[in-house]
Amino acid sequence: MSVNTINSYGKITVTENAIALVVGHSALECYGVVDLVAKKLGDNIKELFGKSQRTRGIKILTIGDRIHIDLDIILKYGVSIQAVAESVRRSVKYNVEQFTGMIVDSVNINVVGVRV
Repeated sequence: MSVNTINSYGKITVTENAIALVVGHSALECYGVVDLVAKKLGDNIKELFGKSQRTRGIKILTIGDRIHIDLDIILKYGVSIQAVAESVRRSVKYNVEQFTGMIVDSVNINVVGVRV
């Protein structure tokens, strides 16, 4: 599935995989985020066959020109969960909006674990 928008330059189509790559890079750049994690067995099997590690644990839902993002992450031990989650939320929202030119309605962050 893809996200479509029309402006003065014409029709622009951005795939959900491209958005997921931006989300993955943005999340992993934030201090305290160790890794992205896939919670479903099917995602782990896809990873074995070459699916990018930068897109695991990321779900993109598009409704019209609005984007909803679900993100499963593992944090570094000793960091403030609330502070890191807010940092990830702001970074992902800003970078995806700049990349696509569309509005990100929600960024849901699920902290799956903590790694030492």
